[in-house]
Amino acid sequence: VCVIGIGDMGSGLAKNLIAAGYQTSGYDLKPQRMEDFRQLGGEASTSTEIAGTGAEAAFIMVMNGDEVRDVVFGTDGNGGLRSVLEPGSVIILSATIKPKEARGIAIDLEGSGLLMVDTPVSGGRPGADNGTLTLMAAGTEAALSKAKPFMEAVSGTIHIVGEEIGVGQTVKACLQSLIGAIFTATYEASVLAGKAGVSGEVLRKVFATSGAGNGITDVTLEKVITREFEKTGSHINTMHKDLTISMALGQELGVPLHTAAAAMQIFHAGKTKYPNGDNWVCTRVIEEIVGAELHR
Repeated sequence: VCVIGIGDMGSGLAKNLIAAGYQTSGYDLKPQRMEDFRQLGGEASTSTEIAGTGAEAAFIMVMNGDEVRDVVFGTDGNGGLRSVLEPGSVIILSATIKPKEARGIAIDLEGSGLLMVDTPVSGGRPGADNGTLTLMAAGTEAALSKAKPFMEAVSGTIHIVGEEIGVGQTVKACLQSLIGAIFTATYEASVLAGKAGVSGEVLRKVFATSGAGNGITDVTLEKVITREFEKTGSHINTMHKDLTISMALGQELGVPLHTAAAAMQIFHAGKTKYPNGDNWVCTRVIEEIVGAELHR
């Protein structure tokens, strides 16, 4: 198996594939990521093509649709995984991209003999590291059957959401519209509490044991009250990108997304002010407006 894109998420995929006993090759543009991959026991390659040679399955965990296309077809359309994977091998698209981009890649793979599963993930870096990711998998019966043991090695839950490529990405877009709203509502609530002089620990405990309790809010409040805004494994670029996908799908389908749009703007403000921050750094933008912070 190979993993293309060995960042916060891809490194977790690789770690669990190696732990499951798979011979795992990989490629990433950043040298430090490749060195970290070697330390995990992976076979670091010097190109996508070398990483994919001989692989039965290839995970793609890059940032956007253009990068996925380059990985699959090469920058000039004559390389990439399509040029080296044997017929019957499966491409496991675990990156989050636009549904129409995933469908376009599947169309262009027709006749190649390669299988494809569209399966974005949820769970963040902790889920990737611990092998507990939730997968939203779509593909033919043959593709899903081929990919199943590899997906089981990196996940806690696999949802089969459809047969057509793009359905997985569509479900992920719906999920991210909700997660974005939960994030930003939590940021606002934390600043409201901070301005009012409420203890951060009190707020976290009350939220956790109320009807509003959920893992996203709990983790977010913990990061806010401990003032951890960078290098926590949840870079703001990823969620910002995911929300643009949700908004684009809403526009394409004519669905108003008022709450997701508000979340998008808060993430946009956070990314502009603190481009190296993680998701929770959006809280700082709101804090700076009112001159208050939430602490333990």
